[in-house]
Amino acid sequence: MTSTPARLLIIGPQGSGKGTQGVRIAESLGIPAVSTGDVFRANVKEGTELGQQVKAIIDAGDLVPDELTSAIVRDRLEQDDAANGFLLDGYPRNLGQVGDLDVFLEGRGEPLTAVIELSVPRAESIARLSLRAAQQGRADDNEESIAKRLSIYESETAPILDVYRGRGIVDEIDGVGSLDEVYARIVSALSARGITA
Repeated sequence: MTSTPARLLIIGPQGSGKGTQGVRIAESLGIPAVSTGDVFRANVKEGTELGQQVKAIIDAGDLVPDELTSAIVRDRLEQDDAANGFLLDGYPRNLGQVGDLDVFLEGRGEPLTAVIELSVPRAESIARLSLRAAQQGRADDNEESIAKRLSIYESETAPILDVYRGRGIVDEIDGVGSLDEVYARIVSALSARGITA
């Protein structure tokens, strides 16, 4: 039996551990973890045409528009290491980006096979981010700014999850527990879909 291709999206509020879990899942499946933040930084560092556009926008204090974000993600997914699957983290983050990603993946006949939703209560996210702020001395991680970022996540991401739930590809994972416990829950949900290392 061949395993289902791992074309994954991981979604969770700030402080849910999605970055850590995403990298771990991707490594275990032998696919790249594609974080929009990392891809932006790599393009800026390499001075690519897309990177120069991103840098100008970020330097001006603006958000990178959907079209440019989608173009950068498409470029990343066309690289050889993503031919057998990928794990997206931080994209798509709104309905416009869902549409862009759908058009791109459907054009390749390669739809997403699973969406991992790390579910963490708001109070837990705030506690984790406050702890991280204290440990790393991050002044931007105060309770007010954390609450604001969580509200944006809730208002922008809920509609995305509704789209993917309608397709029957969302696995809601309890994100509370040790890293190993949460990882084991994700592995179990993916293997139930035939996605195995």
